[in-house]
Amino acid sequence: MNPLLYPYIIKQGRQLDFHKFTDKVAPVTFGYPPVLSGKFPGLHEHIQRCFQFLQGENLSHLTESVMGNIVLVFRKDHLGEQRVEDWRTGNMYDFCNSVMFEATFLTMYGWPASGQRHSEMSVLREEFVQFDSMFPLLMAQVPIWLLRRTNAIRRKLISYFLPDRMSCWQNGSYFIRKRVELLEQYDVLSDTDKAAHHFAILWASVGNTIPATFWAMYYLVSHPEAVEVIRHEIHSVLKIHGVLFDSDSDVILSREQLDQLVYLESAVKESLRLSSASMNIRVAQENFTLQLDGQHSVAVRTGDIIALYPQTMHMDPDIYEEPEVCVCVCVCVISHYCLWIPISF
Repeated sequence: MNPLLYPYIIKQGRQLDFHKFTDKVAPVTFGYPPVLSGKFPGLHEHIQRCFQFLQGENLSHLTESVMGNIVLVFRKDHLGEQRVEDWRTGNMYDFCNSVMFEATFLTMYGWPASGQRHSEMSVLREEFVQFDSMFPLLMAQVPIWLLRRTNAIRRKLISYFLPDRMSCWQNGSYFIRKRVELLEQYDVLSDTDKAAHHFAILWASVGNTIPATFWAMYYLVSHPEAVEVIRHEIHSVLKIHGVLFDSDSDVILSREQLDQLVYLESAVKESLRLSSASMNIRVAQENFTLQLDGQHSVAVRTGDIIALYPQTMHMDPDIYEEPEVCVCVCVCVISHYCLWIPISF
């Protein structure tokens, strides 16, 4: 399909839906009962409403919280007491994984009752990586008992979010607190079912964020001229807001300040264009004619599956002269904004 026709599909929210598809594969993957089974009246609608707490002012709070937690993890694990001139080497993906996994966890679920960091974070992260390696097979509905230790690993991951454990955490996001309140209203859900829902949110939070962080960092490190442009942009924005950058003090950018970092946003989008291979699924809820434009239409039957693959446009040589080459940030800002399709809809 011509990717320029994607908007005609996206706007068909009533006829083309992904919730039933999600309710079929997600429960099998994460270990909770199907939400649309009829056993939990109103739960699906309430869950969807909770996502509004990831928008607007709540998003601003989340943004500042995750930046603060990134700085916390970075200073504790990667700076500490060592001198600036002391260099350490390591695996770039492991570095991104360790920082973003814990920072995201602390932002979403909060700190332990005492201290700022969970003592079992390294074990949790390692088990998550093992589960995530099997995620595509689980989504393809391969029985979990065929996937070696995956079932045992999933049970351990779910147990981390049992209600009696989460009740001891503090400073969690408003989004998670509202989900906890919501799930507690359904007595028919077991504690393990509730924990599995929270585990699914963990995957949604970091499953794509960590590789996206890695690829953004990889392409920036590969293009030092882009790093210089972005560094200058960050310093300029901070100066405008009267903030003097000092490597010995923590600087947390507000959402307003982040919105002013045009070159940084462009670099992130360019890395997503090059690295993402996501697919967006829609399932027809009724028989109808899908009008694609003034000249084309398609007859769609109930149950038909439509898959959107944005990378067909992101790698189109008619749009990008060298689609597999990372474009310098300076050029990227001018030429890529109107040609980049969001990775998910």
